[in-house]
Amino acid sequence: MTIQDDPTSNAQPTGYAIIQRYVKTLDSSPGVYRMLDGDSRVLYVGKARNLKARVSNYARPGHSGRIERMIAATASMMFLTTRTETEALLLEQNLIKQLKPKYNVLLRDDKSFPNILVAKDHSFPQIKKHRGAKKEKGAYFGPFANAGAVNRTLNQLQKAFLLRNCSDSMFDSRTRPCLLYQIKRCSGPCVGLISEEDYRESVKDAERFLSGRSTKVQEELAEQMMAASEAMEFERAASLRDRIRALTQVQTSQGINPRGVAEADVIGLYMDSGQACVQVFFIRANQNWGNKDFYPRVGPDVSPAEVMEAFLGQFYDNKEPPRQLILSDAIENADLMQEALTEKAGRKVEILVPQRGEKQELVAGALRNARESLARRMSESATQAKLLRGVAEAFDLDTPPGRIEVYDNSHIQGTNAVGGMIVAGPEGFMKNAYRKFNIRGDDLTPGDDFGMMKEVLNRRFTRLQKEDPDREKGLWPDLLLIDGGAGQVSAVHEIMQTHGVEDIPMVGVAKGVDRDHGKEEFHRIGQRPFALKRNDPVLYFIQRLRDEAHRFAIGTHRAKRAKAVGATPLDEIPGVGAARKRALLAHFGSAKAVSRANLADLKAVDGISAGLAQKVYDFFHDKG
Repeated sequence: MTIQDDPTSNAQPTGYAIIQRYVKTLDSSPGVYRMLDGDSRVLYVGKARNLKARVSNYARPGHSGRIERMIAATASMMFLTTRTETEALLLEQNLIKQLKPKYNVLLRDDKSFPNILVAKDHSFPQIKKHRGAKKEKGAYFGPFANAGAVNRTLNQLQKAFLLRNCSDSMFDSRTRPCLLYQIKRCSGPCVGLISEEDYRESVKDAERFLSGRSTKVQEELAEQMMAASEAMEFERAASLRDRIRALTQVQTSQGINPRGVAEADVIGLYMDSGQACVQVFFIRANQNWGNKDFYPRVGPDVSPAEVMEAFLGQFYDNKEPPRQLILSDAIENADLMQEALTEKAGRKVEILVPQRGEKQELVAGALRNARESLARRMSESATQAKLLRGVAEAFDLDTPPGRIEVYDNSHIQGTNAVGGMIVAGPEGFMKNAYRKFNIRGDDLTPGDDFGMMKEVLNRRFTRLQKEDPDREKGLWPDLLLIDGGAGQVSAVHEIMQTHGVEDIPMVGVAKGVDRDHGKEEFHRIGQRPFALKRNDPVLYFIQRLRDEAHRFAIGTHRAKRAKAVGATPLDEIPGVGAARKRALLAHFGSAKAVSRANLADLKAVDGISAGLAQKVYDFFHDKG
């Protein structure tokens, strides 16, 4: 049900008065409530086992300063009843992530984590990094804290088990072993240098190691090494020795490897001066698969229990929880959270707050990391704030900019042209706000940097005016930095005039004399160019911003160019997806050979139906 106040009333009450009015209409059902301000913006989303009892608490004074401010701003409320308390908890966390209310604890960085996948759709399984939905057939191991942890582990696993990491199409097209075989990172299954049965045994060993049975694998490899040595097969013995060393290296790099904790996330929370850091250690198969820190948005009077509960609900909204969550701080609704996570995982999930033993030592380690990470972040934030004040002073801004957008283009003689936008603010680079623009202006002269920049900014402001016309969502920049001199600045200014946004400060950063680092000149409309002192920290800061924009634009351009290099005419045929494209290329060897094939040959390809074969044949033979 949804309940809101009578919009026809002339004097709309707010604060305690409006909440007391809503209390009279509620019953004791579980559900979710939303508090909205006078402009219908959501201030807070909460859950309740008993809506009437929970909302009644807000109708009486005696709250913290944060809650008092929220109540004073409340002009209306919305309610949605649920069948169970668990449903209310799940709905609450979904709404918080979707609506990002001002007064809720909010997890801001919530990306997926990488896994290791042993693919099982081939007679010689491939081992590789995987991120995203687990749709591919195979065995998944993870999560790992970051791509670096996965790459390090994969690197050592290749040394230890000699499993391939090449794609199926590359595997099928090999006629001789690749470099990985030469440096003893692969057993060469592509050219028959290992039997399918022996390769399968290596795959099983790798899976056993990733499942936590590493000691058994190492013992067996040690026995094989001794046997090879006694049989005077010294080359084989040396190879086995290197494999054992690689496995030991994996365990050494993992650091903490608890004996009594097979599968858990260890979560430590540290709070200071209205800021919080949550440190998560991923323990899988009795091995530490890395840790990651998070900085949820909190207020000065939020309790650790509230932060921890909000973090758990939002963090596991799109992730599978492990069998145990080992926490530094207890949460209020532990039974409810445990029930919700158990239901999500389809097996029992325990929430523990240990007081002693190995689990408590793990929590202490997570807390120590959280405390040190938050101290570093607060120090960096203070430095960043000082630099932003310096930027405001250098460019005559009224206040330090909260959002700086930096633009750059990248192309080779006009081909595969892209524009890049990076964003920086009080907390450093805001990488989730970065944007790329594929330059698609058909009337542009190849290499026309002015025209490219105009297209990028035109598209940017058009989108901003559509998504946030009132500039209330924090999406608009407080300062634009453009890579270029007077010409680029003039081109961008035309676009800003067209969109009526000349009030946004804009500065062009030119290389200056001899294009030397440190001699940058700054260009603004209607003013003479100027430079900063070579040792000015603000100059170094702006150089870092420009270099980051350049790096992002070049990376985007290279990715686009690489994709174009790998493109074939097969991409244009309706019904030919990635799998069928691979089948055709594997069968015929090249797109050119596919174009020359007759209909009968096309029908003979595995996975290509008669109808699709006709489509492919017609595509190449009915061009006229």
